This record gives sequence, structure tokens and C-alpha cells, in this order.
Amino acid sequence: MEVKQKALFDYLLWLGDNGLILGQRIAEWCGHGPYLEEDIALTNISLDLIGQARAFLSYAGELEGKGRDEDKLAFFRNDREFKNNLLVEEPNGDFGKTILRQYFFSVFAELLFEKLSASNDEKLAALAAKSLKEVKYHKVHSQKWLLRLGDGTPESHSRMQAALNEMWHLTGDLFENAESDNLLFSERIAFDLAETKPHWSKEVISDLLEASLQIPTNAFMLKGGRNGFHSEHLSHILTEMQALPRAIPEGKW
Repeated sequence: MEVKQKALFDYLLWLGDNGLILGQRIAEWCGHGPYLEEDIALTNISLDLIGQARAFLSYAGELEGKGRDEDKLAFFRNDREFKNNLLVEEPNGDFGKTILRQYFFSVFAELLFEKLSASNDEKLAALAAKSLKEVKYHKVHSQKWLLRLGDGTPESHSRMQAALNEMWHLTGDLFENAESDNLLFSERIAFDLAETKPHWSKEVISDLLEASLQIPTNAFMLKGGRNGFHSEHLSHILTEMQALPRAIPEGKW
């Protein structure tokens, strides 16, 4: 692959890996939601995210030209080869933590796909535009729960504040560009993620304050997901997710 093509390949892996890992996390709620309607809502969000992952990874495989389709890229890479952000690999915890993780990511994803919908790469732009319609719903859904739980009972408020304290330091990783992204910026295929951070911060902080939650003052941000530096949580989720395809690589259903 030429250098620019490799940069786009890596970028597509990042987009696909985020959807794949977060979709897998949300899928763990299937059958365990707080009530039936919410169980179905979470399952649909999971399906949306995995559908997005399939589209981005499929495009990545086409660019690579080595015969790796979306399934090969999903099930036959190790944890250091995954480029997802650290936030999405966080365990579900309780319902409040799941909602807050989804909210953080959905606000980011909406800003991201709005920008990418104008990409000079026509296929990436089309995939982003389709994904944008879905993440808008994901944001509204998680935002409503954030406000309901944060400004709800003492118990729900306490759990949401605990989730915020636990995950806030993972949000900075969302805005880390890869070095190879500079090639995509010059071609207007992608854009500097730092451009979205002020908009994300303004919206998120406003909603957190409306939910009566206190913003953590610790400025430390854990980063490195796009460079393959992950928590042990990713290894665990990949072990479960990849076990069957690796055990029966030529299996057909």
C-alpha cells in the first residue's frame, strides 16, 4: 500500500474498531436491561454500532487488498493491532456507567461523522452520513438517561457521579490524532480531531451540570488507544469475541 492509502486504512480501522468494541460491550446487556423496552433499545444501539463497524472494516479490507474482509479484521487481529479508543473498552459496570460511556462517545461520534460526511473520500463520506443518522439517536437516548439519573434519586445520582469520576480521564483519548492522519488532513479526507474538542466539552459539561454532577478536577488524561496501547479489558473482550472464529476458522452457518 502507498503511504496515503495505509493512512486511510489505519483510520478506517480506528472507526471500525470503536464501533465493534462498543457494540460488543452494549450487546452484553441483551436480556439484562432494567426493563423490556430499554433492553430492546440497548440491543438496537449495539446492532447499529456493529453495523457501522462492519462497513468501515469492510472498506478497510478493500483498501488493503490482502483478502481480509470485515470478519478477518474483527476476529484475527490481536489487542495491539486494535485502534479503538480506551473509553469504549471499559466494562459496563452498572446501568448508569453504561449510559455515561455511551453519552460521552455519542456526542463525540456525532461531531466526528458530521465532519466526515464532507470528506473528499466519497465512500467514507457516505458511510459517515449513514452512521450520523444512527448516532444522533444514540446521543438523544443516552442524554435523556444521563439527566434522569444524575438529577434523580440520591442513589442514582451517587452512581452517576461515581461513573463520571471513574471514566472522565478516558475522554481525552477520543481527541488524539494518529501521526499518519496528517496525510489525510492535507487531502481533506479527514480532519484534526482537536477541532471537535471545544464543541464536545461545551455540550458535555453543560449536560453534566444540568444533571447536577460535579466535573472531576483531575486534569490527567490516559491516552494511547489508537497506537495499540490498551487496558486489560480489551484482551478479555477479544478473548470472548474471537474464541469461536479462531477455534473453527472455516466454520459456516
